[in-house]
Amino acid sequence: MNMQAILKQAQNMQKEITNAQKEINEMEFTGKNGLVTVIVKGTRNIKSIRIEEDEDIKEDLSILEDMLTIAINDAFKQIDDITNKKLGKYANMMPGLM
Repeated sequence: MNMQAILKQAQNMQKEITNAQKEINEMEFTGKNGLVTVIVKGTRNIKSIRIEEDEDIKEDLSILEDMLTIAINDAFKQIDDITNKKLGKYANMMPGLM
């Protein structure tokens, strides 16, 4: 393969990666754990946190904190999963990308 073809292939790959990352950034991911729902943008910015009313939570905030942590991590895991799905094919071609 000549150098020009390699450069063109690299440019095409870069464009695909950029488009995939843009698509992921525009997506929303919902993490849930019991009474807590967290919506996170693909950019990892938290859009909203919703807590359903429950008497047990009013009495013990540490439970609420744990549920929030789990729900947020669930949403982040979804972002990682979709990122790996969309960009994983490039990882072997470009070490250190992911």
